[in-house]
Amino acid sequence: MNYDNYFQDALIAGRKPTLAPALINQVLRDVAAEAIAQTDHLLAENQKDLDRMDPADPKYDRLKLTAARIEAIAGDMINVALLDSPLGKQLSETHMPNGLSITKVSVPLGVVGVIYEARPNVTFDVFALCFKTGNISILKGGSDADFSNRAIIAVIHKVLLAHGLDTNVVTLLPAEREATAALLNAIGKVDVLIPRGSQSLIDFVRDNSKVPVIETGAGIVHTYFDESGDLEKGAEIIANAKTRRVSVCNALDCLIIHSDRVNDLPRLTHILKEKQVELFADEAAYAVLKGNYTEGLVHKADPEHFGTEFLSMKMAIKTVDSFTQALEHIAVNGSKHSEAIISENADHIATFLNDVDAAAVYANVSTAFTDGAQFGLGAEIGISTQKLHARGPMGLDELTSYKWIVRGNGQTRNP
Repeated sequence: MNYDNYFQDALIAGRKPTLAPALINQVLRDVAAEAIAQTDHLLAENQKDLDRMDPADPKYDRLKLTAARIEAIAGDMINVALLDSPLGKQLSETHMPNGLSITKVSVPLGVVGVIYEARPNVTFDVFALCFKTGNISILKGGSDADFSNRAIIAVIHKVLLAHGLDTNVVTLLPAEREATAALLNAIGKVDVLIPRGSQSLIDFVRDNSKVPVIETGAGIVHTYFDESGDLEKGAEIIANAKTRRVSVCNALDCLIIHSDRVNDLPRLTHILKEKQVELFADEAAYAVLKGNYTEGLVHKADPEHFGTEFLSMKMAIKTVDSFTQALEHIAVNGSKHSEAIISENADHIATFLNDVDAAAVYANVSTAFTDGAQFGLGAEIGISTQKLHARGPMGLDELTSYKWIVRGNGQTRNP
């Protein structure tokens, strides 16, 4: 199949005059309202996808839509509409001795391609953020969410047509694998590519794309319970980070605990026990938890349990003898996504926040907050774990670049 028409139509849509902010915001509000109005239809199409997936698959929860989730997605779109536009912002201004006036102004990235798996919410999120920032979006969803994605695109296109707008501002490519190859090779047609999904998907896109890639890496997330950690805070934070929604990238994968506090593990994990979280504990932690945790749900950890993104009701436990060892374990096993410390030691907290190399670092807070909406961004197009261009939750500002505008009055440059 020839995909050039998809890319050409997107490029043509991108050349049209920038829409007025008021119109952009009204479209976003109308898409949010239409999504609520079509909840039953969206859920019915989503069920077709769910029927094809094993409920035990970690992707099942990410694939699943509910009325509450659709309402939350609509709320995020309205929040995006309420935010100021990042376009046309004067980032700097310089007046040179030769009379030149040089300004740096924010502009759209252009055509943004997104490859994603079983995450139908991404379809709404990418549209909202790209539309608000004057970008054109080309989406390549997985076959496991194709019914859902096509229903969502139909909702968006219906609203765009009602406003007399070009529906090619957002395009959903066919779910077939060939479309992925076409997107990876769309040099000169797509400005940037963002993968959303498993580490294997991200690695594949990074290794094979000829288009610039912004990585949204896997979340191998740690929480370190320091020797001064508060038990009550710790139990709540750990339970929330692990069990709030296990299939998302900010969910806790490994609890690191200081050896002086290892005997507190039964109290620290009592909420996890109630929620039937399966634990893979090192020797010291296992010795304490055996007999103090649900039989059959606590096991001795193997080396591969550390540095694993579980995406399920499973968690590893690592015992360390010092704060320094905790930092080393994170450095070796983390994915530079989200890391947290539970401590009452101000020096340890300051060092942790300063020295841990991750997109988001937390002190006495659940890592569940690594989310564009929670950071006040309205929504997110992904969580970048790289350091070039964008890092952490990517909102409106991260979907812009800039250009230099130079004004003069006949100046010429001498040799």
